Amino acid sequence: MTQRKRPRKAVGPRLRWLLVAVLGLFALLLVNSVYLGGITLVEHLSGETYQDYTYQLMFLFHLVFGLMLVVPALVFIGVHMRNTWSRPNRRAVYAGLGLFAAVLVLLVSGLALVRFDFFQVRSEVVRAGAYWLHVLVPLVCIWLFVLHRLAGPRIRWRSGLVVAGLGAAFALGLVALQSQDPRQWNRPGQYGEADFRPALTRSATGDFIPAETLMMDEYCADCHADVHAQWQNSMHRWASFNNPVYLMSVRNTREFALERDGNVEAARFCAGCHDLVPLLSGAFDDPDYDDVNHPTAHAGITCTSCHAITNVNSPRGNGDFTVEEPVHYPFAFSEDSLLQWVNAQLIKAKPAFHKKTFLKPLHREPEFCGTCHKVHLPEHLNDYKWLRGQNHYDSFLLSGVSGHGVSSFYYPEQAQENCSGCHMPTVASDDFGARRRGEDDFYSVHDHMFPAANTAIPRMVGLPGEVVESHQAFLQKALRVDLVALREEGRIDGPLVAPIRPDVPALQPGREYLLETVVRTTGMGHHFTQGTADSNQVWVEVEVEHDGRIIARSGGIERDEHRVDPWSHFINAYVLDRDGNRIERRNPEDIFVPLYNHQIPPGAADVVHYRLAVPESIEGELTVRARVHYRKFDVALMRHVDGPPFARNDLPITVLAEDEVSFPVGRAARPVTVADRDIPQWQRLNDYGIGALRKPQRRQLRQAEESFKLVEALGQSAGALNLARVYLEEGRLDEAAEALQRAADHDDPPPAWSLAWFSGLLLFQEGRFEAALEAFEALADTRFNEARRRGFDFSRDYRLLNRIGLTWRELASQRGGEARLDALRAARQWFDRALVQDPENAAAHYNLAQVAGELGDPEGAAWHSSEYQRYRVDDNARDRAIAAARRRDPAADHAADPVVIYDLHREGADAFPLGVPEVIERIEQP
Repeated sequence: MTQRKRPRKAVGPRLRWLLVAVLGLFALLLVNSVYLGGITLVEHLSGETYQDYTYQLMFLFHLVFGLMLVVPALVFIGVHMRNTWSRPNRRAVYAGLGLFAAVLVLLVSGLALVRFDFFQVRSEVVRAGAYWLHVLVPLVCIWLFVLHRLAGPRIRWRSGLVVAGLGAAFALGLVALQSQDPRQWNRPGQYGEADFRPALTRSATGDFIPAETLMMDEYCADCHADVHAQWQNSMHRWASFNNPVYLMSVRNTREFALERDGNVEAARFCAGCHDLVPLLSGAFDDPDYDDVNHPTAHAGITCTSCHAITNVNSPRGNGDFTVEEPVHYPFAFSEDSLLQWVNAQLIKAKPAFHKKTFLKPLHREPEFCGTCHKVHLPEHLNDYKWLRGQNHYDSFLLSGVSGHGVSSFYYPEQAQENCSGCHMPTVASDDFGARRRGEDDFYSVHDHMFPAANTAIPRMVGLPGEVVESHQAFLQKALRVDLVALREEGRIDGPLVAPIRPDVPALQPGREYLLETVVRTTGMGHHFTQGTADSNQVWVEVEVEHDGRIIARSGGIERDEHRVDPWSHFINAYVLDRDGNRIERRNPEDIFVPLYNHQIPPGAADVVHYRLAVPESIEGELTVRARVHYRKFDVALMRHVDGPPFARNDLPITVLAEDEVSFPVGRAARPVTVADRDIPQWQRLNDYGIGALRKPQRRQLRQAEESFKLVEALGQSAGALNLARVYLEEGRLDEAAEALQRAADHDDPPPAWSLAWFSGLLLFQEGRFEAALEAFEALADTRFNEARRRGFDFSRDYRLLNRIGLTWRELASQRGGEARLDALRAARQWFDRALVQDPENAAAHYNLAQVAGELGDPEGAAWHSSEYQRYRVDDNARDRAIAAARRRDPAADHAADPVVIYDLHREGADAFPLGVPEVIERIEQP
């Protein structure tokens, strides 16, 4: 008789120890998971961030113990299945198989979330699925484990529930304790031991931040190699003392402050945006700071400098943000290679906190960029008063490009939400942080080279040639130039011949003409140029050629130093100190007033007039070429930068735009027809009118009216709308009303919001304030479906908000009793809304001072009155400096006139004989 083989024990003595280890690890991980999940849930419900260093240690525990669980769990399941596979208790077997499948899913989903050097899942969809499986499957495992045990030996419910209760209480207690201390983000920082004024920068705690925590660029490069390489060639990287132009400027400002005040605190104005590492660490305030050899001197705007910003405190600019010393994952500062590897695995496995720490919603907002790309000159710096400096932010905010400006000449099909849409295009990348965007089939990152317009510094510090080329390529979409018209008799009010092309008129020998040249911004979201507009050198070159010989020119360059003819038309701001001297060495402490400002707003134009005297007895063709050129810094500035070794300005010159027309010339010459420009005729004439309309002191409104009438005659409603602009400027209200009615009745009317704005202005001037208010408030609410579809929101245009406040003030003056007080309160609300957008708005403060006085609030009236005095323009002082400058510099005096005619035959122009193509060739092949 054969002896039956005894079945193996389901869990033998040795296997029991393995089971205890597996269950122990699972229990610890379960408690740990309750804590991790609890923090995640609290963050989701509150919108705050509670993850900190303790959380990262707990996650490290989860990662390590989870990996430790994989092999023991699989070994136990394998042995246990071998021991029990043939058991007659099939319910227990089947429940065990289900439990095995669930555990397998749990382990695989966990491994899918870990990013190993040799393997990682990048698909966001797959990772999201793995995450939720990893969250939910443990519950299934518990349920299947109970079913498995119910089919076998008795469960010890009491001890199990006690352990579960203690574990849950521990985990939830930790969650409750930690939820009392959210990360201090989206809150203004404090002034404490570290006070960085007059820079508006703050640290979160009011303490200094160690320089080493702000200079971790190589640490970032481990996972973001492409982004780091882009940043290495960016102007952020070269923003500090490693920038030779800035070095010259800030040295002068520090020396000036030290001599005047006995300290360099006033120079913090510069450091808040250029020198964050030495500023935040406290090194900048040392009068003996070594700006060449100090470890922080060449840091530039580091990765952490931007990405550790936790709050934009206001839209005032001047570095008005809060920086927090970031919480890093464990072992971030370790020099041990193994611990560094552990740190990298933690980040890759759980990147959410890293992303929350270093990439917040504020980083995608234009206000973030505006903290440094909006500037005012504080009293502490100039020892005078508050003055506005460069201002990309408001220029963008009030434009049609942003979708917030109510008065733009042109609007895009879709609003541009932020600065990065232009200045941080996506580029293909395999970086850890790269992702697929939209329908792209490749991974990409945003370009951290920030292509823009600085073609000088890359050349000066020896960056690769493609860096300059990238900026030059970016500049090609900035603007266009158009030889659009002639005016006969060489007068601004001479008979107009327009448009030139496809019909080209014949020129008569011995006669004079004005060449009407329009420069129009096309790819800009802010004024051209903004930034360092006082030292940016942008000029228009016009040359007239006959039989291969240049017979007339404006905008030439001299041979020795490559100076541009000062009688050229410059698209810049000519800025003065209080004595009327030009600001030519980036000395912000001396900036006082612009003599003129030829910058062009986005979607707008300027018209430049050139006098052409056709020589007697000339026959054949006269070819006229117009080009717009850009050089980052002019000769005057480069003399200061280079010092006595200065020889000539060999910085790159970029041809931004060009146009060319060949005119038949001679007694018997006849007009010719050539190919038309690739710009609609109505738009060319419209741009011409815009340029005339924008001229100072309303001195070319007649020319604007003439041009806009031609636009309307071509069947474009923009002509009637822009005629209304002209008539409103001149106070011709009846004609403005008729023009607006024609525009509204057109088969293809202008945007409804444009009609509402100018109709509101008309109604206001007519004294029909109730109707004006209705039009303005419709704009403030953006009650236009088409505008909403295109992403527009006019509630942020503080010019509109101030206008609504003024309208309520007018209504208050017509009412009595409680109705008057209600109108004044409404006015106050609208002016307050304007200050939310622009806290330094002098008009809002002035009106709030008046309203507060009428409402019986003397303290409010006094405060707003003092703020108005702070922000208002000091016209008397400005006039003295301007008068001195105009006496000193005839060329600048000429350019500052409201009507300027540039003479192509100016005596003395032959001292500037070089055309830009020849200069570019000399620079590239010295």
